[in-house]
Amino acid sequence: MKITFEDPKLELIREKVMAGVRLSAEDGITLYRSHDILAVGWMANLVRERMHGNLTYFNVNQHINPTDVCVASCRLCAFGKKAKDPRAYTMSLEQVWETAGRGWTEDVTEFHIVGGLHPELTLDWYCEMLRGLKKRFPKVHLKALTMVEIAYLARRTKISYAETIQRLIDAGVESLPGGGAEIFAERVRRVICDHKIDGEEWLEVARTAHRLGLRSNCTMLYGHIENEEDRVDHLLKLRALQDETGGFVAFIPLAFHPANTALKHIPPTTGFDDIRNIAVARLMLDNVPHIKAYWVMMTPRIAQIAQRFGADDIDGTVVEEKIYHDAGATTSQSLRRSELLRLIREAGREPVERDTLYRPVTRSGAAFTILV
Repeated sequence: MKITFEDPKLELIREKVMAGVRLSAEDGITLYRSHDILAVGWMANLVRERMHGNLTYFNVNQHINPTDVCVASCRLCAFGKKAKDPRAYTMSLEQVWETAGRGWTEDVTEFHIVGGLHPELTLDWYCEMLRGLKKRFPKVHLKALTMVEIAYLARRTKISYAETIQRLIDAGVESLPGGGAEIFAERVRRVICDHKIDGEEWLEVARTAHRLGLRSNCTMLYGHIENEEDRVDHLLKLRALQDETGGFVAFIPLAFHPANTALKHIPPTTGFDDIRNIAVARLMLDNVPHIKAYWVMMTPRIAQIAQRFGADDIDGTVVEEKIYHDAGATTSQSLRRSELLRLIREAGREPVERDTLYRPVTRSGAAFTILV
């Protein structure tokens, strides 16, 4: 049975998708501007099922944010605070290690560690933090520090990106999260995050990490002042780096939450926006294995729908997420493993627990085994 699209501009894109032909920048803009979200989603789901069948991945992870003190003053951010702000916090090493072990009800396979650009915390401090975590939790994968944090530490320490990353690897880092990419377009970054490294520097840190053997995620922040061309340009730059290094494991589209930021006048994204970005990402990023629907950002319900619009991952248990909740997120700060299983099955998908690198995890009581 032939499926007819409401938007005739999508017909040529469908032919490419059916044939496995890479989409162009013009195709990406057409996808973003099309009113036929069901057709865009149908194509994205076709690619998703071609790659992953009926499987949806999740993990048992825990977020740790050692500090919200940040020297940057990005207009997009509700998390970062100045050192003298009475609401600011900085954990001691002991507090980081205690936080990691607090409320332990299930064996976590990943610590996701990001924070502010602290004016006093050194590379040595972070290395000691990582060594302490690995000593106390040797089976837990350490996914730590964004490209922005690494570049900041390299500059403060006056060493190269490569040397900084190698020291982090030696201390226990096993992969990198993908935050801080925001939007690569320079005119946009000047407004939303002019205190951060630019897009080319973000890509260079990622390139260096991949060459040193680390895998990472990648992200895009949407729903602020960017346009469709900016989004497509961002996706194409990620795709080009992936062609070069093959180091990106998953892409996570992140909706801008304007509450409590300097851009609070911007309306929040809709579920329609969130679903569209998942779908376009799956179609454009043909070389990135996984597209994640981050339930903390888009709500569990939208994350379920996203599993039919190109996403094949729903993230993890999280535990005490701070960054999006400081920006007004009203979702829970954690979900139990059983709740993630339920969400995936209700979406009509087959859940697969994974580790950070998407290796299947099997459980027997409190113990887990990673199938290499």
